[in-house]
Amino acid sequence: MKVLDRTREVMRRDRVFDFMMPKVVFSPDLDTRHGPILYLEGVTVSFDGFKALNDLTLYINNGELRCVIGANGAGKTTMMDVITGKTRPDAGSVYFGQKIDLLRMSETDIAQGGIGRKFQKPTVFEFHTVYENLELSMAANKQVWHTLFARLNGEQRDRIDRILELVGLVEERHRLAGVLSHGQKQWLEIGMLLMQNPRVLLVDEPVAGMTVQETERTAELLTSLAGEHSVVVVEHDMEFVRSIARTVTVLHEGSVLAEGSMDEVQNDPRVIEVYLGE
Repeated sequence: MKVLDRTREVMRRDRVFDFMMPKVVFSPDLDTRHGPILYLEGVTVSFDGFKALNDLTLYINNGELRCVIGANGAGKTTMMDVITGKTRPDAGSVYFGQKIDLLRMSETDIAQGGIGRKFQKPTVFEFHTVYENLELSMAANKQVWHTLFARLNGEQRDRIDRILELVGLVEERHRLAGVLSHGQKQWLEIGMLLMQNPRVLLVDEPVAGMTVQETERTAELLTSLAGEHSVVVVEHDMEFVRSIARTVTVLHEGSVLAEGSMDEVQNDPRVIEVYLGE
């Protein structure tokens, strides 16, 4: 695909163009001058001879909301595993900004360094309140004694209040997380990730099992996060993807098959054949 090839050439880490320089740099140690915040270049992952990723090259721009779709086995989960350090590729490079080599970092360091991941099934502390869940997730000294005896300062309390409002759980702040609806648990987990100040959020099938109303609210939430955060959403619900997508990447057999607007990828004959037309 000539357009995709040209895009890959332009977005390479060793290319610099003045018009791609972002107006705001969020962190002095995260170089996003080229535009992208995540670079996956030539990434290959094999499991017992099966290539889960096959020379995958993908760029995620700073502050964008990207949707990634593909049939089962297309490589979506493996892609997120590589970004977060869970899986080490056989070949290729993965960079966070221009200079941070994620392949040299542990899972913990990657998470603390600004990449948060939300799995499909929400994981919250069910016997703690919503407020306490956010407090426990705050990027701070997590030593046991400090966690048990520290008191929140005004700035920390204000941050929790902002996150509660952002994820729509102000009225539930004193409820146990275990009694929340499925959708509310999903929003709480997103809030828990936001408490850690991530630059990138990887979100796996966020609306699976949600009601129509919860799905609409989730679309609003994820859309609102773009700009301050880069959000990568892996999802099978095409109506949901259409409601939030700016750019859609279609994976097939571990590589990028197509990339563009939802209309562009839906009308691509190759995408229709291998995915949307199933």
